[in-house]
Amino acid sequence: MRAHCRRIGRHALVWALGAAVVLCPVRSADLQPPKMAIPAVYFGLHIHHLASPVPSPWPDMPVPAWRLWDADVRWLELEPSKGQWRFEKLDGYVALAQQHGAEILLTLGVTPAWAAAPPRAYTNERPGPAAPPRDLEDWRAYVRTVVQRYKGRIPAYEIWNEPNLRDFWAGSTDEMVALTREASQIIHSIDPRAVVVSPSATAAFGIPWLAEFLKKGGGQYVDVIGFHFYVDPQTRPPEDMVPVIQRVFQVMSENGVGSKPLWNTEAGWLAVAKIESEQIGAAYLARAMTLAWAAGVRRFYWYAWDNWGLGIVTYKESEHRVTPAGQAYKILEQWLIGAEMSGCSETPEHVWVCQLNRAGKKQWMVWHAQGPYEFDLPAAWRVKSVTPLLGDRRPVSEPKIQIGPAPALLEGS
Repeated sequence: MRAHCRRIGRHALVWALGAAVVLCPVRSADLQPPKMAIPAVYFGLHIHHLASPVPSPWPDMPVPAWRLWDADVRWLELEPSKGQWRFEKLDGYVALAQQHGAEILLTLGVTPAWAAAPPRAYTNERPGPAAPPRDLEDWRAYVRTVVQRYKGRIPAYEIWNEPNLRDFWAGSTDEMVALTREASQIIHSIDPRAVVVSPSATAAFGIPWLAEFLKKGGGQYVDVIGFHFYVDPQTRPPEDMVPVIQRVFQVMSENGVGSKPLWNTEAGWLAVAKIESEQIGAAYLARAMTLAWAAGVRRFYWYAWDNWGLGIVTYKESEHRVTPAGQAYKILEQWLIGAEMSGCSETPEHVWVCQLNRAGKKQWMVWHAQGPYEFDLPAAWRVKSVTPLLGDRRPVSEPKIQIGPAPALLEGS
């Protein structure tokens, strides 16, 4: 079957071979950010080693939202034997979150071996975790016990992690819809204010799974659609997230949940990306988080703060230092939280421009992903200063400035 490109809004996509989806290159995109000030909770993190024998320190910056994944608080760790609960670690995380003003998103699931449906599904760690539960009552009891214990303290629950990957889910989509329905009903009955996030598929190849989940009615049970906007392959730049986000929004609209918020509950660059320098890693983080908001995503949980085995590292435990990417996260919070983004687009010269409005003052984030570039400042902007992502603010007196892969913040008079 011959592939063909077509326009979805302002983004080009290609459908080929039935359910398989491939995204055509998008040279330029005029995006429509949410019409609201960027909230603090847009900024989320994964923090993995707070409970290690040599724990990571809490980040020296606001952590408004915190997703608990790869933190040893999955179902199989909370209930290793039927009815035998181990809440010590999760209790500690909840106390830390309250101390630091972080909203927890707890990812539910990962089946204990004792509860797994036969034949047990094998993952890269042990038998059982990717299998659906043998008895729905075991799943109900798990969800009910967790939500009753943390009512009012854990404000959001995600039903499962990356169910489009066999390492994480070996059941059917119908079975995942059933788990979502049961969990949602229990969560909302015990804690009506809690937010239920859909199972989050990952990368462009996960879009068909999301489409099937929504077609089978899964969207009616959730308050938020979750997705993991990893670029694929991992060597690709952050701008490649944009058409994936647009396609997810279209799938949501086609299945009657287009008005629900979309959260990026996990994204980053893994070790295979081989990012050339720490400065480029910082540029990727800043561009990814800026563009996701510009494309309409309401939360972005960066993966991960203190995991050394990634392509972009934000905190190096062995050296006890925050990297340029970690510094960029903190700087981006300062640039974006409380500002309204009125537009974001790429020029024919491949310069990205995102306009911010803050208390009546206009600002612009600009970058050129392909390297150094001499940018002509529009006279109408009346730019008075420029702040590089990892540099100091300085006045502007010339009609041109040098920009590059890391965003710079321009401020008008």
